[in-house]
Amino acid sequence: MASETVGDAGSRHRQDDDARDGRAPPRADAPDRRSARQAEKQRERDDEPDRGKDDGGKPARRWPLYILAAVVVLAIIAGVVYWLLTRNLESTDDAYTDGNAIAYAAKVAGYVTELHIDDNMFVHAGDLLLRIDPRDYITARDQARASLSLARAQLASSQVDLDIARVRVPATLQQAKAQLEQAKANQAQAERDYRRQRAVDPRATTQTSVDQATAQMQTTNAAVANADAQVQIASLVQQNIQAAEDTVRQREAQVAQAEANLAQAEVNLSYTTLTAPADGTITRRNVDLGTFVQAGQQLFYIVRPEVWVTANFKETQLADMKAGEPVSMSVDAYPNLTLHGHVDSIQKGSGARFSAFPAENATGNFVKIVRRVPVKIIIDSGLDNRHGLPLGISVVPTVTVR
Repeated sequence: MASETVGDAGSRHRQDDDARDGRAPPRADAPDRRSARQAEKQRERDDEPDRGKDDGGKPARRWPLYILAAVVVLAIIAGVVYWLLTRNLESTDDAYTDGNAIAYAAKVAGYVTELHIDDNMFVHAGDLLLRIDPRDYITARDQARASLSLARAQLASSQVDLDIARVRVPATLQQAKAQLEQAKANQAQAERDYRRQRAVDPRATTQTSVDQATAQMQTTNAAVANADAQVQIASLVQQNIQAAEDTVRQREAQVAQAEANLAQAEVNLSYTTLTAPADGTITRRNVDLGTFVQAGQQLFYIVRPEVWVTANFKETQLADMKAGEPVSMSVDAYPNLTLHGHVDSIQKGSGARFSAFPAENATGNFVKIVRRVPVKIIIDSGLDNRHGLPLGISVVPTVTVR
């Protein structure tokens, strides 16, 4: 009984091991099945060398898949790094150098007799640039001086006349009054003589005496009337003095006008000598020696040394941009030149707002267009004497926004 129990237990253990290995418990045909499994395993070992080959019998190549996977991973990493490095940067290629260009024009007409400039020549403030024939303007100045001298002489004469009038006019009135009194006295005497001649017996006088007395009376009457008129005329003392004072003021105005004419003549003469108003470079010269220039004719430009950059950023790039932020710039004309600066200001209006023909969005169909706003950028460093920046060349600025 004991031996059977031990045998049964061993048989059960073998059955459990077969069950865990996925094998059925041995039966009567177990030797045949074991032989079949061994043959199958032998075939698998024989086929093992062919699993690493393709249909043509060559070894399969998996390294392109590995390279593709590596490239994808590197691209993702590079994209993340690029985004981290450029997320605070705003850049545009719609940017150009800008500056002050002084348009120089002639103020007077004439022939150019001296020329001291050439194309792209640097000049300093006060340098003589050219000279226009001054002979006509010297003559005009001399005429103005003569007119001024005449006006001053007339003024001096009128002032003397005023002083005389202030004395003569009241004296004339007194004289007229005295003459009137004398005329009245003569009139009274003539009337007495006339009455006397009429009162006496006609035989005691002659007709001639009577006629003379009559004529004398009439003459004295006329003299009284004349003296009274002279008194009325001479009584306008204040008016006569006022007229003399007005004459003085008129002469003073003529002197002032003559002085102004002389000053204008001297200014016109000074315009024949053209000097540089500021430091800069002569650009677009269109005048030569002997050229006849007209007043107001543009002769050339003087480009100032100060240069900045005007960058036209899209309105969607201005959210975080403000004055004072640093800017790095590359110049198309000088690929190896890198400039550094800062944002100076942002224009209060897009370029379209100040164009000659602004858009009328209230009429017709509307298509939204991203506007560009000019941003002024000051160059702080990076320029040297070898690289002068002409106005209007292309620049690519990159603003670091905060």
